[in-house]
Amino acid sequence: MIARRVMLVLLGAALLSPLAPAPVTAKAPLCRPQPTLRVEPLEIVTARGRTRFLVEMAENDRTREIGMMCRTALALNRGMLFDFKTPRDVAFWMHNTLIPLDMVFIGADGLVFSIATARPRDDTAIPAGGPVRAVLEIPAGRARELGVLPGDRVLHRIFPGG
Repeated sequence: MIARRVMLVLLGAALLSPLAPAPVTAKAPLCRPQPTLRVEPLEIVTARGRTRFLVEMAENDRTREIGMMCRTALALNRGMLFDFKTPRDVAFWMHNTLIPLDMVFIGADGLVFSIATARPRDDTAIPAGGPVRAVLEIPAGRARELGVLPGDRVLHRIFPGG
């Protein structure tokens, strides 16, 4: 329905001024989010206590590539865990990602390595700063709200003791 409406607007603009170029907007191109992935529990343990999340699991190249693209909302204690299986240097960008996110980079030991906040639709690479096993994406500002700091523990089945 949205694509059809956009086509009608573009067609109408072309009919009103056949020599004018099609309108260009700053909005992200039409896209569709990937279907909801398998959901699992995860906890972040900070000096302020434990917070439970439900996270979608991005565990292969395709699901990690699409990630949170084209999503328009993310509930407070929801997120996506990108599992790379083995530690590696990674960098994330926000291409076609419509909502601001905190990126929590997590080492193979389950400890928070680094944290970054990313702006929607920003193609600037955000590196972990060293090898990590996983990246947790949660709503922007949530990590600061919870007091998440490097060295805090993430409890999940992919980490020791999780």
